[in-house]
Amino acid sequence: MPLPLLLFDCDGTLVDSEPLLAEEMATGLNSVGLPFAASDYLGEFRGARFRRIVAELQQRHGEVDPEQLNQMESVMRARLADRLAQELTLISGAGEALAALASYPSAVVSNGPESKIQTALQTTGLTTYFGNRLFSGYTANCWKPEPCLHLHAASIMGYSAQNCIAIDDALVGVRAALDAGMTVIHLNRFPEAEETPENAIMIRTMHQLPGVVERLYRDVWRTPLPQRSIGG
Repeated sequence: MPLPLLLFDCDGTLVDSEPLLAEEMATGLNSVGLPFAASDYLGEFRGARFRRIVAELQQRHGEVDPEQLNQMESVMRARLADRLAQELTLISGAGEALAALASYPSAVVSNGPESKIQTALQTTGLTTYFGNRLFSGYTANCWKPEPCLHLHAASIMGYSAQNCIAIDDALVGVRAALDAGMTVIHLNRFPEAEETPENAIMIRTMHQLPGVVERLYRDVWRTPLPQRSIGG
């Protein structure tokens, strides 16, 4: 059987960008009168689309002038891009996992803008691994937790959902991929605070990923199609 397609989330799965993103988000949102701490992103909103976070905060704290929001977002993203280019590092074990899984077809599926994905991959040396196989919610005009972004990526890559393995650290991405009908591996780096959804496979570090993918390939994809089943 052909190898399954691996669909990797970017922030928090491949690269340790979320602390930087949370800090810049807090600075920008507070500047327009929307109370927000970096811990709010890492706790409540991790992985969510920025405008979805803004909409929720405006419901709680009041509307902000749209032009002011647009200007703030532009400044925030520029500051974040500078910090990503200078400070970004890989998630522990991500480089080793990608090297071990190099024979598998793969792509990046992220809620972030394509320019942000490209900066992250260039800074951490992953561009040579993924090339142009990047799928952004902003390009596809659909975002996690909706399943459409994963399905869009799979379609462009020429794969059905059942022949994809999605790897994501954020619950919004895990749920999106599950709803898309994919096999899902949840990189749960905060098991004391997050519960892995039913039907997803939990790992705690990226060092575990190659072994889990190889087991899935052996137990699922190399099994004749009528007998296929995904174990818990």
